[in-house]
Amino acid sequence: MKILHTSDWHLGRSFHGVGMLAAQTAWLDGLVECVESEGVGAVLIAGDVYDRALPAVDVVELLDRTLVRLAEAGAQVIITSGNHDSAVRLGFASKLLERGGVHLRTRIEDIASPVLLPIGDAHVAVYGLPYLEPRLVAEALGASGAGHIPVTAAALDRAREDLARRRSEGTVHAIVMAHTFAGGGAPSESERLLSVGGLDVVPLALFEGFDYAALGHLHGRQELAPGIRYSGSPLAYSFSEARQAKGAWMLDVGPDGITSISPIGWPSRHRLAVLRGTLEELLSDGAHSDAESAYCHITLTDPERPQRAMERLRVRFPLAVALAFDPQGVTRNAVANYSERVASARSDLDLCCGFLDHVRGRSANETEQAALAEALEAVRLAEVSR
Repeated sequence: MKILHTSDWHLGRSFHGVGMLAAQTAWLDGLVECVESEGVGAVLIAGDVYDRALPAVDVVELLDRTLVRLAEAGAQVIITSGNHDSAVRLGFASKLLERGGVHLRTRIEDIASPVLLPIGDAHVAVYGLPYLEPRLVAEALGASGAGHIPVTAAALDRAREDLARRRSEGTVHAIVMAHTFAGGGAPSESERLLSVGGLDVVPLALFEGFDYAALGHLHGRQELAPGIRYSGSPLAYSFSEARQAKGAWMLDVGPDGITSISPIGWPSRHRLAVLRGTLEELLSDGAHSDAESAYCHITLTDPERPQRAMERLRVRFPLAVALAFDPQGVTRNAVANYSERVASARSDLDLCCGFLDHVRGRSANETEQAALAEALEAVRLAEVSR
């Protein structure tokens, strides 16, 4: 049996204010095509199906259509809730959906109730752990403390107890799904923190006893151990993910267990580019032609901040959404220089012009000085007339 491990769809998320539903729809089309062409028997979605607790109507409809298509393709679908999802809303009608091959694991009461996938005379038990907010579930789980580590340990113990019973009765392989921050994982900028200070990073040793841990939460596809992996998000949700390979993991599972695990992906219309250089270099260099149809994060290195920089860049890169400045060849102690400039300013106009120079790396031109002088004079007259 082929089992596809995915997570962090974040349906409904925007990218720097740009809607992503079209790109997410295209990715899901590729997912369904992969399931059909590869004969996938089960699709695992390890949390953060939606990007928020109250997704928009068109986002819910997109998930609905996708689940129907996956079921029609012959795949069982197993979904756990993530920290972005509302476990209660996502878990609605779970008993009814299970009859159609869609298995929702959003409640701690269902942790020890695996989805059983038959493989010859054996079967694979898939245990789904929803995202566990420690303060809310520690007591119900009988955890030794209200932190991610003791809560996750208590939840996995429940699954292991059920697994031990099943293994005593026959051949059972086990997969556990969890939405958490496991030790050794490399984060991106777009994940929501699960705890402050990284004190609740879950150690990999907690996942011992399972053939495979299908993890969600971190957006980079990565292998923490041969049987412990993050699938990552299917699309890039921050420029820190621009160079990550996106997709999923494909597991081949037979009567004797997992025989292979391989990365799998498909093209996406959502492409990112991180560019750096002077304005003129970026506008003229043919090496950047691929970025003309990508969402761009651009860092300008001009010694002085160019005027109308974003407007001019969007002529060539219409999907530029982020602009930064890192002037090269300029040596100065900005804090000291600005402090000195404030102390030595001879007039309010000098002070305003000094501030402009400080924040944008370019002195005020004659037109700007005239506008500032006019504004300062208007303020002075208003104060006098009070």
